[in-house]
Amino acid sequence: MLSLAVMILSIAIIKGFKTEIQDKVRGYLGDVQITRYDLNNSFEHSPFILDLETQKQLKNNPDIEYFYPFATKPAILSANNEIEGINFKGVDKSYNWDYIKKHIISGTIIDFSDSTAAMQELLISNYTAKRLKLKTGDDFIMYFVQNQLRPRKFKIVGVYDIGVEDIDKGFVLGNLNIVKRLNNWQSGEIGGVEIRIKDFNKLKPVADGIFEKLPQNLRSYSIRENLPNIFTWLGLLDVNTRVLLILMLIVGVINMITALLIMILERTNMIGMLKSFGASNWSIMKIFLYNAAYLIGIGLLLGNILGLGLGFFQQSTHIFKLNQTSYFLAYVPIEFHFIDVLALNIVTVVVCLTVLIVPSLLISKVSPLKAIRFK
Repeated sequence: MLSLAVMILSIAIIKGFKTEIQDKVRGYLGDVQITRYDLNNSFEHSPFILDLETQKQLKNNPDIEYFYPFATKPAILSANNEIEGINFKGVDKSYNWDYIKKHIISGTIIDFSDSTAAMQELLISNYTAKRLKLKTGDDFIMYFVQNQLRPRKFKIVGVYDIGVEDIDKGFVLGNLNIVKRLNNWQSGEIGGVEIRIKDFNKLKPVADGIFEKLPQNLRSYSIRENLPNIFTWLGLLDVNTRVLLILMLIVGVINMITALLIMILERTNMIGMLKSFGASNWSIMKIFLYNAAYLIGIGLLLGNILGLGLGFFQQSTHIFKLNQTSYFLAYVPIEFHFIDVLALNIVTVVVCLTVLIVPSLLISKVSPLKAIRFK
């Protein structure tokens, strides 16, 4: 029961963890980014114009959910006698705000319907707001890093909390036209394109397909290439899960073997009597295996109730908390899949019954005469 419950929760937690972290970085940075192909390794990408043919290919790609232009520019925030280095990420009205809306803790999003106001509105992370002692509605000065620092006044219209430190302390969201004006870009020039695909499991083939159809002056890279440390860490969690599953399965098997051996020792007289009446070793073994299967069935039932019950309780209440700074999440995530639970139950039954055949062979070693006299 305990082994199965732990295995169910282990898989549910790891899958929930991976899904939540992936959604966080995907929601803010997209799945695939297109930038100009050059030797520029800074956060500020070189400008380019996305030609109509490439736009058409992206729109007609069935694996792409949506895409939008963006540009970044390094800057320094100054407020309340504090300063903070940041990357200004500029977006336009085509930006999909669904993800940011889920993580806004105060205020609202940029209103692109008012072009004048949108040039002064900004969204910052809760991490940056706390560092600079700012809140929604406050004004502050941002200095853009160029040959000569360019100061500009902004108003905070919203504060969001993604929970991934690399993102929260690295970016603020503003208007794309600000970057264009500061850099004196031509009409239509952008810093890059962020793409969201429909199925993240197809990330590599979709990203490779996008790259192959790009003009020679452009390149693309996936979110896995952009944030390799996070995805390497998530991959290591799978190793931990496999180790834990094996250990829990071993614990369950050892307990069942112990239980079967005890039953055989306690029923030695019965084994001798049945053999004296002409019962075969296999027919007697089946009695004990059926009894073991009954015990396994009870364990599976209680294990499923315990594992699924704790999982659904955590999904509803988020009672088990985490340090968001270390784990990127404020609570333990749970993600159940019927196939995973069914596979665990089937594997547990098959492995336990298969292994129990070995100790049940002791029945063939029991002598009827000695067993009847055994007390």
